[in-house]
Amino acid sequence: MVHTDVGIVHPGAMGAQVAAQAMAAGSRVWWLPQGRSAATGRRAAEWGLRPAAEMAELTTRCTLLLSVCPPAAALDVARQVATAGFDGVYVDANAVSPQRMAQIAEVLHGTGASLVDGGITGPPPRAADTTRLYLSGEDTAVAGVRALFAGTLLTPVALAGPVGRASALKLSFAAYNKISYALAAEACALAEDHGVLDDLLDVAAHLLPDTPLARPEQLAGAGPRAWRWEPEMREIADAWRESGLPGSFADAAADTFGRWHAHKDDKTVTSGQLLADLLGREPDEAG
Repeated sequence: MVHTDVGIVHPGAMGAQVAAQAMAAGSRVWWLPQGRSAATGRRAAEWGLRPAAEMAELTTRCTLLLSVCPPAAALDVARQVATAGFDGVYVDANAVSPQRMAQIAEVLHGTGASLVDGGITGPPPRAADTTRLYLSGEDTAVAGVRALFAGTLLTPVALAGPVGRASALKLSFAAYNKISYALAAEACALAEDHGVLDDLLDVAAHLLPDTPLARPEQLAGAGPRAWRWEPEMREIADAWRESGLPGSFADAAADTFGRWHAHKDDKTVTSGQLLADLLGREPDEAG
């Protein structure tokens, strides 16, 4: 099926770029301004997204809905879509556990909607070969989503198997990738507390180049995103425990990211400020 009208719930930094790829493929993209922030409104206007008055209009106009939102909101968004009677293709592209995807599937059961499990890896799609959208679920629905983004900066990759597989892959990658930032921050904070931070950065640059431990500017990039990463870590902890694994790594990373919520979307925050937050100091006390 050709999806001429696509809805996005909600166009944050990642969602807006995903919506842009759907528009580049020739679709009209709609969004729901109701209850959204001024920043979200500016993003939607910048990309030329079309406003829908309410969820009922969004679900009536669109044959495909993309949910790209913070993990903690994913289930609630699915409930809103189900209540509105949506019967098209619903792509949950959030960083949620396979268990959460099962709950979302239960919410949509009986509505007529086809659920596609999506997992986005990489940064917002602004350049070729940087960002992938992994997909799993019913073959026909997955094929439609794959066709929608074929040839765009968002590379669709279909996984064989049911809903839950794309989410498992996404969280498996995020566990390694994002927990490495928390681990680097904790290591740097320990070194800072003992006055050997510069020495740690020197040895990391020698032995572990191109890692968050060796590059403070890369570590600083975690600060503005920590408000999203913290609930993602909780999803990872749940997924690990469901598989019989300890979830303590992810719990600890969530606690680390939780200390940086005040820096939401603040691209000026420094690694020194983040370390100060971990140590409970003012920035000038933490170097």
